[in-house]
Amino acid sequence: MDTVMNVKIIGGDDNLLKQIEDQINGLENMFSTTQAGSDIYMLNQNGQATVGKDTEILLNKALQLCAKTNGALDVSIYPIVTAWGFTTGEYQVPEPAKINQLLAKVDYRKITQNQAVVSLEENMKIDLGSVAKGYTADKIVEFLKENQIDSALLNLGGNVHALGSKSDGSPWRIAIQDPKGDNILGVVSVSDLAVVTSGGYERYFEDNGKLYWHIMDPKTGYPASSGLISVSIICPSGLYADALSTSLFIKGLEESTAFWRKHRDFEAVFVDEASNIYITEGLENIFALINSDDNQKLKIIKGQP
Repeated sequence: MDTVMNVKIIGGDDNLLKQIEDQINGLENMFSTTQAGSDIYMLNQNGQATVGKDTEILLNKALQLCAKTNGALDVSIYPIVTAWGFTTGEYQVPEPAKINQLLAKVDYRKITQNQAVVSLEENMKIDLGSVAKGYTADKIVEFLKENQIDSALLNLGGNVHALGSKSDGSPWRIAIQDPKGDNILGVVSVSDLAVVTSGGYERYFEDNGKLYWHIMDPKTGYPASSGLISVSIICPSGLYADALSTSLFIKGLEESTAFWRKHRDFEAVFVDEASNIYITEGLENIFALINSDDNQKLKIIKGQP
């Protein structure tokens, strides 16, 4: 998962932390696209692989979410991301012909999964990076519950998961970054919820004065250009929050609003290019802006239009 991970446990010990570290490393060893011998590495190299149980479960759930988001989430986007250089840091703007060639192999529906046996069409490659951190956080939360821990805060590279409340009984206060700077945009107060943000500010490069970020639209092969610059998802499942933060960033505000009204199983904070801030109505009492001047830019998305 190639990211810094922090775990704060109320009432835990060093042995518990070591077990968590081992679990995270074990999952990384299965999900990594670059680590030789991992499930995903072997699948991408050979076009078929028998994967471990966690990879089987995660891929199955990921494919369901690809379908639920109508392909805005697509785990087969990996060749496109690679062509732009986001896997190596050697950034470039690919030729349109190259993008079109690679797009022909981007389609989650062409991934065949028969329990642990996974097959890809020729030249297809997958990446579970859009859901791996969320799945890992969910696994760690379950492990903590099994060990009678009822208060903890996980931060897996920006994917935050709050277990229970703080030791004083108050909710955890999770900061959401201003996508146009290093300041905090707002704070959401949560218990037993995941908070996951996707933004163009996380990874990008500049070419001839134009910014290109790492969140790719599977339908175009280019960085998402939906008018949104940050999407935060708040819900009980880290996996679901992880998947939606990316896919709704790609969908844009109008489609994301319709998606939320249809499903109503998450809450969201959207920031657009004009710095307008939109929150779903379930956050009205638990989300607070840091800068009161931003209140005039805050809009509430209601359940009924």
